[in-house]
Amino acid sequence: MKKRVLDVGNCVPDHSSIKHFLGKHFDCEVLQAHGAEDALAALRSGPVDLVLVNRKLDMDYSDGIEIIRQIKADADLAKVPVMLITNYDEHQQAAMEIGALRGFGKLELAKPETAAKLQPILGE
Repeated sequence: MKKRVLDVGNCVPDHSSIKHFLGKHFDCEVLQAHGAEDALAALRSGPVDLVLVNRKLDMDYSDGIEIIRQIKADADLAKVPVMLITNYDEHQQAAMEIGALRGFGKLELAKPETAAKLQPILGE
């Protein structure tokens, strides 16, 4: 069965890049959400294997860490792996402190280390 990834808060070009990267390395379906409301609805509508949250949401430039906080505060969703997409280490640290796994930045999409980081979650 295909893995499902929820990409939250990325603009169309970045979502396309992420979808292409994930499709190249893993057999997965990539869903898109724009903010907390549709992200939480998507998580409640069916199993999701990984949530990728942009540091600054494209729709209103709000902080993606707040979405991670909401996911981790919900007992039904808290166990879903979540990663923050940012190139900034201090924001990765902040996300990890509230329960996210160490994510990656958009500049790291082409690096083999990024696929290796996702392998335990999305690999067969």
